[in-house]
Amino acid sequence: MSREPNAQLISVMDEAKVSNKGLAKRMRDLAQERGTDLGTTHVAVQRWRAGSGIHPRSAAIMADALSAKLGRRITAADLGFADRSEQATPLDVGYQQSLPDALIMLDSLAQERPESTTGDGLIVADGDLSAAVLSWMIARPDGVQADRPASPRVGMRDVRAVRTAADMFMRLDFLYGGGHGHKALRHYFRHEVLPLLSASYSERVGNSLLGAAAEISQLLAWTAYDTGNHQLSHRYLVSTLRLTKVVDDRMFGARILSNLSHQANYLGNHAQAIQLARAGVEGAHGKATPRAMALFSAMEARALSNAGDPIGAGRAMNEAERSFEHADTAEDPEWLGYFDDAELMGEFCHCFRDLRQRREAVTHAQRAVNNTDPQYARTLGFCRMVLAQSQLLNGELEAAVTTASLAVDGGDTLQSARFQRYVTDFQHEVSDHYTNPTVAVFNEKVRDAVARLDDE
Repeated sequence: MSREPNAQLISVMDEAKVSNKGLAKRMRDLAQERGTDLGTTHVAVQRWRAGSGIHPRSAAIMADALSAKLGRRITAADLGFADRSEQATPLDVGYQQSLPDALIMLDSLAQERPESTTGDGLIVADGDLSAAVLSWMIARPDGVQADRPASPRVGMRDVRAVRTAADMFMRLDFLYGGGHGHKALRHYFRHEVLPLLSASYSERVGNSLLGAAAEISQLLAWTAYDTGNHQLSHRYLVSTLRLTKVVDDRMFGARILSNLSHQANYLGNHAQAIQLARAGVEGAHGKATPRAMALFSAMEARALSNAGDPIGAGRAMNEAERSFEHADTAEDPEWLGYFDDAELMGEFCHCFRDLRQRREAVTHAQRAVNNTDPQYARTLGFCRMVLAQSQLLNGELEAAVTTASLAVDGGDTLQSARFQRYVTDFQHEVSDHYTNPTVAVFNEKVRDAVARLDDE
């Protein structure tokens, strides 16, 4: 949480007399002139100023935009991005064409520790990602190889055991975040779950087993994501997407695409976030429950909001609401049980915050905070931080700091790298008021909470 601000970028922006919103607009306009789609917003600029990594393409466009404003040549290195952009190489997406290769990949991933983080950046070539999505959309399902001459024989009892484990580890993740339980989960996945996929089973059992294995694999992705290891998380997600293709589970596959969109959005890759979310919506159309479709549309709204598209985001939110109105008309899988009204409001409050629609942001964030089950501690922490940011947009400094303090008081959520960034972003947003006693007390509270992490 003590990431150093990018002093070089701040200095050049001050020299150019350009605001976060102004630079974001110049970057979008320049990208459009060059025939590319760049969804940069003031939020992304603030994160770059705060020291976050940047995609090399975005760094180059930013440098050109500031060059035009200042009338002299500015490079990415002048903006403090030299090391990040020069060393960054696109990640091999890792979508395997054969199921055996996908299982080998998952076995390899289960041997990696998420603590071996590669930073908060992730670069994926647009073409590679599009090819993976297209393959998932149009390739024929593999189908389960039932009744193979192998032992042991797997039954529904084994599948229930895997699902029970998935539920247990998911509860731990919601409560503590920060990759809690990841080591035990990957050991369980590698030594208990993956071997079952090579055993003998009926078609019915095989279909259920593949679904249960995909749930475990997805959770491994989320726990890696929460520690800040985005490359490992991305590889898990893409490999899980491949697992869903075996039995053509479009609903869970769309769930994985929405997760990939969530990650791309978090990292500021807005064009990819929109593409992935839209692929999830289209891929699941007619093959998912209304509650699932509400989730997928909400992810599209999140991506469009962060890209600064209020019209598209509004349409996607309306689609999510319409789907959610029919959420109780179909039987949902257990993995979707967490997505209730509070979760939907949580997604919407992020959208309204990013769109800077202050009244709507506060209303939806307060509703999300009021209705979120305390067992979802990390989610509650996120919603409280968004409420604090929304109150700040309304000029309610005291209320915003009070709300943020309640989020930090949650304690356990601070183990989450994602939650830490929410807090850090808020600290930067109130930094102009650092002499205010309330803000000073809040910053001290954050320092104390971080210091206690090593002792608790």
